[in-house]
Amino acid sequence: MDLSNTASAADPLHPSTVPGLLRRSAARTPERRALRYTAPGTDRSWTYRELDDAVTRAAAHLLALGLRPGDRVAALGRNSDAYLLLFLACGRAGLVHVPVNYNCNAAELRYFTEQSGSSALFHDAAFGELVAAVRPAGTTRPLEDLLTVAQHGPVEDPGVPVRDTDLAQLLYTSGTTAAPKGAMMTHRALLHEYLSAVVGLDLREGDRPLHALPLYHSGQLHVFLLPALLLGCENHLVQSPDPAQVLRLLAAERLTSFFAPPTVWTALAAHPDFPTTDLGALEKAYYGASVMPAPVLERLRAALPGTGFYNAFGQSEIAPLAAVLRPEEHADRPGSAGRTVLFVEARVVDPQGRELPPDEPGELVYRSPQLCTGYWDKPEETAAAFDGEWFRSGDLVRRDADGYLYVVDRIKDVINTGGVLVASREVEDVLFAHPGVAEAAVIGVPHPHWIEAVTAVVVAREPLDGAELIAWLRERLPAHKTPKAVHFVAALPKNASGKVLKRELRERVTGSGNAF
Repeated sequence: MDLSNTASAADPLHPSTVPGLLRRSAARTPERRALRYTAPGTDRSWTYRELDDAVTRAAAHLLALGLRPGDRVAALGRNSDAYLLLFLACGRAGLVHVPVNYNCNAAELRYFTEQSGSSALFHDAAFGELVAAVRPAGTTRPLEDLLTVAQHGPVEDPGVPVRDTDLAQLLYTSGTTAAPKGAMMTHRALLHEYLSAVVGLDLREGDRPLHALPLYHSGQLHVFLLPALLLGCENHLVQSPDPAQVLRLLAAERLTSFFAPPTVWTALAAHPDFPTTDLGALEKAYYGASVMPAPVLERLRAALPGTGFYNAFGQSEIAPLAAVLRPEEHADRPGSAGRTVLFVEARVVDPQGRELPPDEPGELVYRSPQLCTGYWDKPEETAAAFDGEWFRSGDLVRRDADGYLYVVDRIKDVINTGGVLVASREVEDVLFAHPGVAEAAVIGVPHPHWIEAVTAVVVAREPLDGAELIAWLRERLPAHKTPKAVHFVAALPKNASGKVLKRELRERVTGSGNAF
């Protein structure tokens, strides 16, 4: 029997697409709970069959609204089951999902929706006023309406011929150094990354993960939630990583894994409930998106001796997982970002693109089926980012003889002081060792003599004197690495993944001269 042509291009199974993985999980374990979503006044659960049926109904609804395959659909909302349904329904309908940071202002929302050419915008009701100020009537709809449609009615697959090379999402970069760019992610790229995450992060069918970071960010959605749905895990979703709620749920629900950036882990460790909360069920603790200060990691590992810690490293353009440092590797290489994952090939190169020997710092470049196909409507930026098949990450790293990566800094964050290059991360690590420092960021500020002056911006745990802090640093750092000035702030500006927005810090320092 010839089976080569039994599946048509419009086969409702969509075997190589993101929604196809959910359908396969629903076929394996239809009655298992796929998702529990809790929020103030809401506690809703979905089995795998219910969730898959809801995605099909939502996909048909999107097409009935007049959207056509290839159209971009923007999403503005906090974590919810409705937000997840929209993403999966876009994939099943052949539409391109465009996640938008829910902390954006009107100008930023206009940029995301206009730059992507989005035909529609789905949003939480809470953002109705903001949306009305930016989008014309008839192009916006509440996410709650999509949820209502998805819960009831016939289940008729739209039959759209979605292929793995079709775009699934425009994943906008964090914009820490320049205007955000929409990385074009195909179904094929995302599925390869999901498999890399499953293998590299020891994800298992029996895991019961808590998902608390924003779903518009690639880390939470593509490294953890979608791979967990692929495996058939029981997932718990909340609106935000509130420390008290996270600790309560991890203990009460006996949840086994949790991902957060270092800023959230720091807040959890500092919460008054942390020492008395039973986290014995927590098997896997994942961190990433920004650098974990060594003192913070040491405190967490000491407090949770039965928990394995994983450093997940990458960036939006590679969907986003590129390397993992596993629990057993932390003892010998605590400062490493780990080794590349299953589908990622990496090199460390000089400015001319020549591969460097072990332990010599250079730019990290990738070649992978996980990579984006370029930046949406930005051909010049796309050409600058790729050198043939290789993607230029913008990360300054070194790689040891065993293949472990060590991040020195973002290339744009390296400070040129008096002609000597200083990695901001090295100074930040020393700052975090001071007991009075809660958070810190180091930037280069233009200086008429030094080219750039090393400058620290600090969130203090207790009242600190800038001159005394500089003197303390001078005992631990060479003179050229010691900050010339310290600014104290109540909080550092961050994006949703916990990355400090150093571009904004530089603008504050240089903009008015008294920005803090």
